[in-house]
Amino acid sequence: MLNESVTNVNGIGEKFAEELLALDIRTVEDLLFYFPSRYDVFEVKPLSELIHEDKVTIEGRVLNTPSLSFFGKKKSRLSFNVEVENVAVKAVMFNRAFAKKQINAGDTITLTGKWDAHRLQITVSNYKKGSADTQAEIQPLYSLRGNIKNIKLKKAILSAIKAYENQIEEILPQHFLTAYKLPNRSLAVNTMHFPASRIALKHARRRFTYEEFLLFQLKMQLLRKINREATEGNQQQVDLEKVTTFMNQFPFTLTNAQKKSLNEILKDMQSPYRMNRLLQGDVGSGKTAVAALALYASITAGKQGALMVPTEILAEQHYQSLTELFGKHASIVLLTGSVKGKKRRELLEKVENHEVDIVIGTHALIQDDVFFHDLGFVIVDEQHRFGVEQRRMLREKGLMPDVLFMTATPIPRTLAITAFGDMDVSVIDEMPAGRKDVETYWTKENNFERVLDFIQKHVRNGEQAYVICPLIEESDKLDIQNAVELYHQLSDYYPPEIKVGLMHGRLSSEEKDEVMKDFANNDVQILVSTTVVEVGVNVPNATIMVIHDAERFGLSQLHQLRGRVGRGDQQSYCILIAEPKSEVGKERMRIMCETNNGFTLAEEDLKLRGPGDFFGKKQSGLPEFKVGDMVHDYRALETSRKDAQEIIENNLLETSQDYYRLKQELEKEGLFETKLD
Repeated sequence: MLNESVTNVNGIGEKFAEELLALDIRTVEDLLFYFPSRYDVFEVKPLSELIHEDKVTIEGRVLNTPSLSFFGKKKSRLSFNVEVENVAVKAVMFNRAFAKKQINAGDTITLTGKWDAHRLQITVSNYKKGSADTQAEIQPLYSLRGNIKNIKLKKAILSAIKAYENQIEEILPQHFLTAYKLPNRSLAVNTMHFPASRIALKHARRRFTYEEFLLFQLKMQLLRKINREATEGNQQQVDLEKVTTFMNQFPFTLTNAQKKSLNEILKDMQSPYRMNRLLQGDVGSGKTAVAALALYASITAGKQGALMVPTEILAEQHYQSLTELFGKHASIVLLTGSVKGKKRRELLEKVENHEVDIVIGTHALIQDDVFFHDLGFVIVDEQHRFGVEQRRMLREKGLMPDVLFMTATPIPRTLAITAFGDMDVSVIDEMPAGRKDVETYWTKENNFERVLDFIQKHVRNGEQAYVICPLIEESDKLDIQNAVELYHQLSDYYPPEIKVGLMHGRLSSEEKDEVMKDFANNDVQILVSTTVVEVGVNVPNATIMVIHDAERFGLSQLHQLRGRVGRGDQQSYCILIAEPKSEVGKERMRIMCETNNGFTLAEEDLKLRGPGDFFGKKQSGLPEFKVGDMVHDYRALETSRKDAQEIIENNLLETSQDYYRLKQELEKEGLFETKLD
């Protein structure tokens, strides 16, 4: 059986089995499905097709006896020329002194190594006397830890395949294999480890990409179904007339995108199922207005509302803006970690007695001692900073409110349907009328004084500026501007009447609030800061955003920072100071200067950085796929989502024998048990 211990595989003893634990390999199945992380393809190509600095394979005739030189302790360099397509190519090998006796002038030789197109030189990693095989050799390489070597792992996998390949059962229905021309599971496992050709490998990878995506999407759709069925009877009796009257009192008109999102939210609130929706909107697209109307709708239904945000600064900002918007229409309180002792107890009592309509706060909202009288609506702002845990905590408190997740990080469609596949998604992709685009420029460090003069000119006109840098204080490892040093530099540069402030993550909450208040009141004109100003903070008078070492930030983060300016009537500017070394870094700067559209940027960022790094760090909501790649395999992702929807909607896992093995795979995750609880 595949769930047997790996020690049952020929050649794997207790010691090797212990080493395999580092790779999370415990059973035969774990071993068989531990796929290579990449493949080296030794295929001879013409010189004209070789790419500079790529790993390549060439074949030619040795022109001279290799010359050998020694340097350092026991280090050697062997070099000789090879004639390839009538061109002399220089071959260099390090620490292979023994090869001097094996390679002779006139020999035909096949060399693999790093290609230097400028010097017509190959730094050899592998060589073989004689011609290359006509069939390109494909070498699988595994991700390894500890003492395990590639060759040893490969040998163990070969033993496992020989002994157990007949036990690898197909889990996909036959009609999927036929429709998508996919190889069966057993053959595909064999091909992943021992590919006979590039085409066979491509089809095996296609098969497992689809399988992974389908299982993931089935889990998402099942969770969605379970959540909906578990919360029937969550219908809110919203007074739409009151909501419309409240909306008409706003000092602005909602955009069509805002109205569409609001209608989707209200429809969810009035349905018998619990809402689980993501509201995406670019910086400044007006999500707060939609959130306020949704909270008010819940109040008209006799319920309480809560707004959970990641930082105290943002909680205060929301508290101020919602208090202004609501006026006498609702009682609003602020609950953060700073609210302590008697004040906290009194506040919690009011919440429990329904003397409060809306609670705004940080994680403090979901602590054990917080009880609501009747919580009907929860908004979680900047969803990706919370991950999935907090949803569960709300649920475990016995609360079944409608939940709206908001984010100002525009999430590309491929990521939204993966990370948030169990949610409905609303998008505000339209900016309020009259909002000017922020003009963005990219410059180098040697122009910094010109940038400082540009800031001074605007500050003299009564405007304000942010200057952002990645680190708090000097680090030996990274030669980048740091906030403390920059703060002193600017304080010395500007006359005393231009006040410079400093903000970073090591300040206490009170100190941060103090600095932000000074900046908001224009007592400080230039704020030097690390990225703590990234989310939510609103200072309409700030018109300049300077970002130091901009190449160290992802596009989405740069766009978030740029969104801190351009909130008033004046023209605003974002200046990126960067000297990127890589092409990706340069491309990032170019894209920032060309577009203000967060969704376009998000798609580009995903292509440049890959999904795992999209949110700035690996995050709990994002699945790790072994074979599939959300960006490059987005068509398979879309197909698997469509198939999963059909399977769950038609209850095929329960009713059709074709789907029995898929159901078994999902049972391993405990999903069907959840349903029966």
